[in-house]
Amino acid sequence: MHSNPLPRLDEHPEICQQLRKLCRLRPGEIWTDPIRGHKVACMDAGDTPSIAALMGGDRAVLAIQDPPYNLVAFETRRLDEYIAWSQRWVSATLSATAPNCSLYVWLGADQRDHFQPLPDFMVMMRAFPVQARSFITVRNQRGYGTQKNWMAVRQELLYYVRGNPIFNVEAEYTDIPKTLRGYYKDVGGERTENLERSKAGTIRAGNVWIDIQQVFYRLEENVSGCYAQKPLKAIDRIIKASSKPGDLVIDFFAHSGTTLLAAEMAGRCCFTADIDPIFCEISIRRLEHYRRTGRTGWQNGHAFEHELQLGSLDDAGTESPINGSTTPTQISLL
Repeated sequence: MHSNPLPRLDEHPEICQQLRKLCRLRPGEIWTDPIRGHKVACMDAGDTPSIAALMGGDRAVLAIQDPPYNLVAFETRRLDEYIAWSQRWVSATLSATAPNCSLYVWLGADQRDHFQPLPDFMVMMRAFPVQARSFITVRNQRGYGTQKNWMAVRQELLYYVRGNPIFNVEAEYTDIPKTLRGYYKDVGGERTENLERSKAGTIRAGNVWIDIQQVFYRLEENVSGCYAQKPLKAIDRIIKASSKPGDLVIDFFAHSGTTLLAAEMAGRCCFTADIDPIFCEISIRRLEHYRRTGRTGWQNGHAFEHELQLGSLDDAGTESPINGSTTPTQISLL
């Protein structure tokens, strides 16, 4: 199998320094897709004037936000600072949305540290003109834990609405088979159980998603270097449930460009942004890569492999291959 991945970019500033030379956007700049009108901006999600410039008077019916779970630009912040920053980007997000809109927020709950920042964020959201609609759990195939605690295998997804936005209740049936038994009801004088009372062999999506594959390097959609990539299937489910074809979707934490690509595939328009020009460039390249090849990612390759030879420095400062790769041991522009 082709093996030429990027390492986690947040842990390799020397690689980021090289990649920024290949980025077409600088802070404050906006790329507009000439085909579908998508936009990718290099800007701070909490800077309302910058977000207004990105929107240009348009308003989104759906926002999907995946902020760092207690990191801002790769720097750990105190919880109160994180919440203050969250207030800014939520305010900017709502300024960019229509009166009737949906807001989905991926947010972590660290069971090793009082479940922060999730409960503090949920309390903070009470001050905004939105209604909490659901708390969705997405199950990971891998997790973390110890011999003295339950394995943590969940991701938290908060669903809020303002006004009366669209919700397509039949947007997508899952791959989850009907396996639960024992809910009985009399129908036509006969006792039936829940498995018998529907023609569908699978269930409609609820707020526990166990049918979505966590992204890892063997999947085509994998974008190496991105440390918090969300599965296309999860974003596609959100988009189809809370928007219709032609609607505008926003995501101000672009990262691997999943929302941009999912919107393209679902016939929606997406305005997305990231404070780091590298993730802006990855997002643009992922869209272009999909249109050119039909592939949703680079699997075990990366977005810059035609321009870079890739290697890393080990902890002692000596050159060594990345992830066991046999590629050259030093980054260089070709």
